[in-house]
Amino acid sequence: MKTGPRYKIAKRLGVSVFEKAQTQKFALSAERSAKNKKRSRGGRQSEYGKQMLEKQKVRITYGMTERQFSTYVHKALESVQKMNPIDRLHEMLELRLDNVVWRLGLAKTRRGARQMVAHGHVLVGGKKIRVPSHMLFVGDTVSVRDGSKNHGNLVGFAERFNEQAPPSWLSWNPKAMEGSVVERPTTASADPAGDFAAVLSFYTR
Repeated sequence: MKTGPRYKIAKRLGVSVFEKAQTQKFALSAERSAKNKKRSRGGRQSEYGKQMLEKQKVRITYGMTERQFSTYVHKALESVQKMNPIDRLHEMLELRLDNVVWRLGLAKTRRGARQMVAHGHVLVGGKKIRVPSHMLFVGDTVSVRDGSKNHGNLVGFAERFNEQAPPSWLSWNPKAMEGSVVERPTTASADPAGDFAAVLSFYTR
């Protein structure tokens, strides 16, 4: 996915959507840039501009192309009779395999989680899955392949895992490196990456 210079993108979006930008130095620089832009524009931003910003923020945070992301949005909008589209979009994005791997702490970033899945280190229901976008459901088990447990960043994982806890919608056994989706993620149990209402408004304007 071609996204251009990452620091420029992160500054434009006003958040640290890339791991290399997640530093205090970058945060201060981004804050100064935002203030300068606000002064030069008189503090005005169109509603369309705000919606576009939120759309880009969420899309890049989850590491998707425009085409991939718009597919998720349209699926969420189609569910309007069964479920709130905002909740549905958030749920689908959170239940991607790469995101779950990241939420469990197996990878430091979503990008790292995508690579981990693509390289065949992760099993779902005991079967190797190499598709980062693979959708999980309540009851699905996620585990690390036996041959990968002593690979790279996974060395000493059990000890490191004791320093953090998974979100409430996931269970995880750090010693066995196996867990499951115990309930659907909500905006309360998994912090949203942006304003999902604005994102949907952008696509339905």
